[in-house]
Amino acid sequence: MKAIFPGSFDPITCGHIDLIKRASLIFDEIVVLVMTNTSKSGLFSSAERVALIKNEIQDIANVTAEARENVLTVQAAKDLEAQVILRGLRSSRDFLYETDIAAINKKLNPTLETLFLPTNNEYGHISSSLIKEVAKFDGNLDGLVPPNVQAALKDKLV
Repeated sequence: MKAIFPGSFDPITCGHIDLIKRASLIFDEIVVLVMTNTSKSGLFSSAERVALIKNEIQDIANVTAEARENVLTVQAAKDLEAQVILRGLRSSRDFLYETDIAAINKKLNPTLETLFLPTNNEYGHISSSLIKEVAKFDGNLDGLVPPNVQAALKDKLV
């Protein structure tokens, strides 16, 4: 079974990577999709985000990463012949938001399933927005993002 894990990943965090590793044990194939989020302005380009992700998933044989811009998630899933959309849940707020999106996606493509995986407790507080805020003020990002992402953030912000 093939899954897509869509998101803006601006930047990818240790929480994202943990979810990818756990899901790689469940699915035959996962495509991490860097998508356009029209309500966010990105710090990194799509190509930079894909490169950061690829650096972190290079040892996971059944996981790849690519960018898809200006396309609905359900269309990307169809194009990639994926049966499942993978989403992580940090909190009850995420659950409410993600179930609304899952309902719309189901309406648009009744054969596509959404699977929610809860975030491990140690990563439940991490968000890309908070990471960028900490990085902007040269805060300690150890355990929040991988070293290559820390370096990329410093290059962009400090």
